[in-house]
Amino acid sequence: MKPPDPTFWSGKRVLLTGHTGFKGSWAAIWLSRMGAKVTGLALAPDQEPALFIQAGVASLTDSLLVDLRRPADVELALVGREFDLVLHMAAQPIVRVSIEDPITTFASNIMGTAHLLQALRGQPALQAVLAITSDKVYANHETGRAFAEGDALGGKDPYSASKAAAEIIVQSFARSYFDKAGVPVATARGGNVIGGGDYSRDRLVADIVRAGQAQGVTVLRHPEATRPWQHVLDCVAGYLVFLERLATDPAAPRALNFGPRPGGPEVTVGDLATRAVQALGAKPWRHEPDPDSLEARSLGIDASLARQVLGFESALDAPAAVEWTMDWYRDQANGGEALALVQDQITRYEGL
Repeated sequence: MKPPDPTFWSGKRVLLTGHTGFKGSWAAIWLSRMGAKVTGLALAPDQEPALFIQAGVASLTDSLLVDLRRPADVELALVGREFDLVLHMAAQPIVRVSIEDPITTFASNIMGTAHLLQALRGQPALQAVLAITSDKVYANHETGRAFAEGDALGGKDPYSASKAAAEIIVQSFARSYFDKAGVPVATARGGNVIGGGDYSRDRLVADIVRAGQAQGVTVLRHPEATRPWQHVLDCVAGYLVFLERLATDPAAPRALNFGPRPGGPEVTVGDLATRAVQALGAKPWRHEPDPDSLEARSLGIDASLARQVLGFESALDAPAAVEWTMDWYRDQANGGEALALVQDQITRYEGL
């Protein structure tokens, strides 16, 4: 594990899109803690509760509520502001939502990315841009093999397709504009992220927590499915370390996977749910098959290139990620303040 370098981030002007979301809130808190001057650009939180509100993330950032689907609004928001680094995390992130409303997902994830990159072309001090996509960008034939960066892109559901398309959008802007200006623009493909403060619809941990609070039962569609589970701190740490390298090394890769360490224990959806309900003292989960689901049964990601190039790998395996996540929710239920709980876990992570 190689944690982010506070001396690098101190004083850096960072544009963070998606700062009102789950991962974005963790990233905003960590960046602010390291002394970065963070400007957030995102829609207002779309669920209640929201970690962004609970942790007071707006007070830690220059928070701008802007719709990336509106190019004029994006351009206007950046007028008079200069940035050293950009971490683009804003997205419509839920597979089932994308199936219900594919056009909005495409508008957010594809055109939103294009609008942002177009607006960034006028940034004179820009050092690097990192756009976050997904482990689901790969053409998945359900072989069980972990995907590496050179594998073909694909997408059999609108969310996956939108993120694969965003990869191509990023590459096209990089080659057409940013490479000529000496500004590295890259993508990061993260695994399935869990952590405290996630309340999103159709997210496994959030569903378990909600069911536990209501004394209900969590329903699983595919308990046998495998996923590259990763704690939010491992994922965000990888992004930040990658951005550090992009800003200082012109030869840095333009795409990297971030996921669990190879050789770690494989944890199915059912395994993770069992660990989570036991940790919370909730009722056992129930299986209700969904024969129409387009979700992949097998999904693995090969993060060895990040280890080779950056010296970075996840510090927490899947069981530890579940433990840290459930600790957060239990501590919050016992009266802990969300910001303090995030800060405490960052401190603990940095000390590993």
